Amino acid sequence: MNRTTRTLLLPLLLLALLPAQTAAARTRASAAPGPARRTTVRAAVQEAKGGGEAGAARRHETVAFESRLVGAPLPYNVILPAGYGSAGERRYPVLYLLHGLGGGAGDWVSARARLAEHAAPYPFIVVAPEGRDAWYTDSATAPAEKFESYIVRELIPDVDRRFRTVAAREGRAVAGLSMGGYGSLKFGLKHPELFAFAGSMSGALQAASWLPDERLPAFVRPSIARVYGPADAPDNETRKANDIFRLARALTPEQVRALPFLYLDCGTEDFLLGGNRDFAALLVEKKITHEFRQLPGGHSWPYWDRQVQEVLRLAAARLAPARDAKAAGAR
Repeated sequence: MNRTTRTLLLPLLLLALLPAQTAAARTRASAAPGPARRTTVRAAVQEAKGGGEAGAARRHETVAFESRLVGAPLPYNVILPAGYGSAGERRYPVLYLLHGLGGGAGDWVSARARLAEHAAPYPFIVVAPEGRDAWYTDSATAPAEKFESYIVRELIPDVDRRFRTVAAREGRAVAGLSMGGYGSLKFGLKHPELFAFAGSMSGALQAASWLPDERLPAFVRPSIARVYGPADAPDNETRKANDIFRLARALTPEQVRALPFLYLDCGTEDFLLGGNRDFAALLVEKKITHEFRQLPGGHSWPYWDRQVQEVLRLAAARLAPARDAKAAGAR
């Protein structure tokens, strides 16, 4: 990463929190043919309204989960589709929605997110896990903080056991904001066998390569040092293994074809815009099928509340439809 692309200047953080007033700029990129869509958005919405589910409310649950890998309780929130309780053996795809730095599992089910309202038309389960400030990464300095392993090896299997899911790649999507946007794209690149769609809103995409002399906001520095360890250590495998720029550059054409569909957006007043532009340019260079949008807005909930609606719509188009247990291969 060269010095000109380091955009995390503290004064810009203040600007990023102001309401956006500028015109939208939008860039689409589809550098290589992507997989065929499983369903259309219109079909997904029609399906949600059919099958006796019309008028039924989505149900929110909090699951009290104890992680063995992290050695701590990590409750997660679940929003079930309308009619889930009366739909017999019907199984549903799942969208994992990750929170940002300083947030928690309750962010996406709070009043400021309006997630249940936005998700109402779509026939899939939404899971909002707890990621603390661990960057969805197995920490280089805190052995108990295995938050990538937790998501992959504990959370997803637990959701598949507890709920009627389409427990396959075509039945899973992951997305998130800021730290969660970075985590989502990282999961898409490192675990393409698990997800059909990976989306980022205002992603902190350069997290694993930030250096000690970066002008980072004070609240960011402790988590970066704890999770990724020393930036100047040549044998720092944690940084290498979780730098999504490095991961994307190393992909072979065969690996590129196996990736989920990638989506990223960022506000034009966001202090993370430069890193998002750089990553989008790398995706074009590597011919990785994706979509990148630059839109009015800063690093704030009004922006994320708008953009999560687009993420839901895009995920619906990439996920397999809900189906009966026999068709889903239920055990």
